[in-house]
Amino acid sequence: MEEIVTQESEQAAGAPAVVLLSGGLDSTTCLAIAREQGFTVHAISFRYGQRHEYELERATALAEQFQAASHRIVDINLSQFGGSALTDPALVVPKNESADRIGTDIPITYVPARNTVFLSLALALAETLDCTDLFIGVNALDYSGYPDCRPEYIAAFEKMANLATRNGVAGRSLTIHAPLIDLTKAQIIAKGIALGVDYSKTLSCYDPLPGGRPCGQCDACLLRQKGFDENHLTDPAIGPAPDA
Repeated sequence: MEEIVTQESEQAAGAPAVVLLSGGLDSTTCLAIAREQGFTVHAISFRYGQRHEYELERATALAEQFQAASHRIVDINLSQFGGSALTDPALVVPKNESADRIGTDIPITYVPARNTVFLSLALALAETLDCTDLFIGVNALDYSGYPDCRPEYIAAFEKMANLATRNGVAGRSLTIHAPLIDLTKAQIIAKGIALGVDYSKTLSCYDPLPGGRPCGQCDACLLRQKGFDENHLTDPAIGPAPDA
């Protein structure tokens, strides 16, 4: 595990909160919301064998920008199980021409049990910090059909967490905050802009080009573009194409 302490303060401004931070649009907005609510944030990211590992560079920079009290990058290897185009190089990330063409079935970019693994490790960190608030940027509207992004999943995990932890048994219940879960991608972007998020520093792409440039055609890129279009804005992460 790699730990990067970005800010030290003996007198925290607010209660500690663990924030899952991928370096993408949603998790960065969630980080900004936690900060705006007065929490002292501890960010946690994962190097899990994903093909879009560029996102971790963004997560590190964003944790520093938002003055996280700490930022941990945890190494796990979900690629050893396969089953997802994000972790298995033999599988192809689906590409489409527009967000309207994204299917309704659970896509091949779903990583089996990923959010369950991530939340479990974030829960362990929360216990060591004596923390009862955990933030995750899942979204149940403009998303790609992942079963572990639904409200009922978050509610079930929160219930389990309070059965399985020392704080829960002692009556100090953990709350899993999912502030984006009922928002469209356009609403998430508008909220983030109001909180000062610089989306040029985020990466949402599932299959980035060399150097971290978004592919523009995977589900994540298309949903992100749809959100900016609905706000009548240009995505600041998409710069001019490199010279041929």
